[in-house]
Amino acid sequence: MSDVSDSPPIVADVPEQEVFRRWRYAGVFALLFLFGTETFLVSPLLPTIADSIHVSEAAAASTVTAYVLVYAICAPFLGLLSDRFGRRRTLLAGTVLFVLSNAAAALSTDLTLLVLSRALAGLAAAAAGPAIWAHIAETAPDAVRGRALGLGMALFSTGQVIGVPLGGLLAGAAGWRAAFWALTVGTAAAVPVLLRQVAPRPAAPADAGGGAGGGSALAVLAAWRDPALRRALLVNTAFNAANLGAYTFLGAVLGERFDLSVQALGLIGVLVGAGSVAGSLLGGRLGDQARAAGRRLPLLPVWSVLLAAGIALAVAGPGIVLALLGVLLWFTASGAFVTDQQTLAGTVAPAHRATSSAWLTSTMYAGTGVGAWAVGAFGDVATGSLIVGVVLALVAAAGSVQRRGALRGTEGARQ
Repeated sequence: MSDVSDSPPIVADVPEQEVFRRWRYAGVFALLFLFGTETFLVSPLLPTIADSIHVSEAAAASTVTAYVLVYAICAPFLGLLSDRFGRRRTLLAGTVLFVLSNAAAALSTDLTLLVLSRALAGLAAAAAGPAIWAHIAETAPDAVRGRALGLGMALFSTGQVIGVPLGGLLAGAAGWRAAFWALTVGTAAAVPVLLRQVAPRPAAPADAGGGAGGGSALAVLAAWRDPALRRALLVNTAFNAANLGAYTFLGAVLGERFDLSVQALGLIGVLVGAGSVAGSLLGGRLGDQARAAGRRLPLLPVWSVLLAAGIALAVAGPGIVLALLGVLLWFTASGAFVTDQQTLAGTVAPAHRATSSAWLTSTMYAGTGVGAWAVGAFGDVATGSLIVGVVLALVAAAGSVQRRGALRGTEGARQ
């Protein structure tokens, strides 16, 4: 793979193979930014879209459901294809589908077409997303793998912080279709860079999925047969039930506690994104340092405990300043945890990196649904957010500690 960076390493005594050359990943980083924008773009545009195609906002929200459901269901199977047939094929196929899906959204004249276009976008992201994370994990030098994945996760979050407001401004100036045309053009522009930077890889052997399942579709469950990855996926479900389940009601909780306007609540979204970016970068760097010192899982329990503290401060902390600090802590911990999970999934089981990454996303969505349901079951969502968020975050911390034993056992069996 050619290096497109013209800058020499800053630190002269760092071995060439351990230098993180960011420009080698310009294409996939650009895609992650666009995927982050796409994931969160529709919500602020719902009223405008609903009015344009003459449906209710509740009906227009089905476009979000279509995207999430298709991604959650299809990602593990498409991740398996990436593991079997190489990153380049699935990544480019997903990118082309992403271009077509956004163009179709921009051209949609009724709800049916718009829902289908959003489902196609979910399929595109499900193909390209796991392939991106696997590509970064297997091509970045081991000593800086966490930083590479952390920067990718930070750029995904930046799509929320910068991309979504820019899309909203564009939609306000030229109509909601313009936002989807911008995603179409931006994604198409990334294709030549991807062709240059993502090298063809040999297809994996038929039994690379981890033994049982061989060449059949049952190999998609390989991550669940690995003890360390199985624990990781269960911990991921609990963590995101606390994290995103409670986040579903954060606006309502803060609005009621401090009588915040819609505009003020929108600014909290920027704080959420900023915390996610900071956590992704911090988690990647600290994770690399921990692995270099021979410590494989010291930080996941820490991020889970910090999540519990952040949720408690945001939901029940005295005064708005402490509540906002809690939000920042909450999403710093969230960004760091997700980055560490992606790094470990790409390190522990190289044979099914993309499949494992896809399952992380699917269990994230599953945890979000379970957490939101559990919080909503309480009569008072503030109380529900506090109890469900803190308890499940501590469950994730305990599971992360137990996962150390599963990882050691897996590594021992492989030696």
